[in-house]
Amino acid sequence: MKGDHQRGSKQGASKSRDARRQNESGRGKRRGVSGARAVAPRGLDAVHGVHAVETLLARQQVPAELWVQEGQAEKRLADIQQQASALGARLVLQPREVLDQVAEGAHQGVIAFCEPLVADNEASLFWQLEAKADQAPLLLVLDGVTDVHNFGACLRSADAAGVIGVMVAKDRAAPLNATVRKIACGGAESVPVYQVTNLARALARLKDIGVQVLGAAGEADAFIHDVDMRGPTALVMGAEGKGLRRLTREHCDQLVKLPMAGQVSSLNVSVATGICLFEAVRQRRMH
Repeated sequence: MKGDHQRGSKQGASKSRDARRQNESGRGKRRGVSGARAVAPRGLDAVHGVHAVETLLARQQVPAELWVQEGQAEKRLADIQQQASALGARLVLQPREVLDQVAEGAHQGVIAFCEPLVADNEASLFWQLEAKADQAPLLLVLDGVTDVHNFGACLRSADAAGVIGVMVAKDRAAPLNATVRKIACGGAESVPVYQVTNLARALARLKDIGVQVLGAAGEADAFIHDVDMRGPTALVMGAEGKGLRRLTREHCDQLVKLPMAGQVSSLNVSVATGICLFEAVRQRRMH
């Protein structure tokens, strides 16, 4: 009896160590504790929604934790769980109400907690442009867009239009935070954001390497549809309400506008960005 008891104790201790190792490796599932309001662990960004999380994993950006809604969603999201586990993410099963608290909106049963995104620098941008010079790169430039919802929506449109990157000024720009990632629905993970110290100087440098710089402005003479955007092009969009700054305008090759048939004088910057980018896409598909 004593020997059986000792064997049982050793087996139990061995199982406990195995479970602990599996949990520490990030590959084991555990259940979260409901009750108190759930928050992102260690202040990490919460990326939620199937497409956004799939984009994250496809780019080998490993989340610290992946929360999956227990029940039917757990089975439906088996592929995502397998990918995240293979990358070393810790899997946590949570009740729906916990995911609802964190996402404050639609999460589709999955939330990945990741390190905050960091914008790239000007040197990286021009290296990318030179590497893709023969592909007629399309670049989006945001001049003073400070609203995170508009920034996120612009990134989503930029991703859909095949933009190689989004240039913003170091100041007077929305932060690349969790809200932006939420609104972008994966666009923030797939489209690089480049911060430049002096936007006007960066635009001048773009022109020096053969990139056409087009600024969107309501008072422009030319319509966006009448300008050739098939070559290397940077589309510059201005701030909400204020539009392009004076120095930014002066460094554009040409100002363009959208045809407005109704009573409103302008569109939301993210809506206008999407229309302008897809005019470039239309022209390039016809080329």
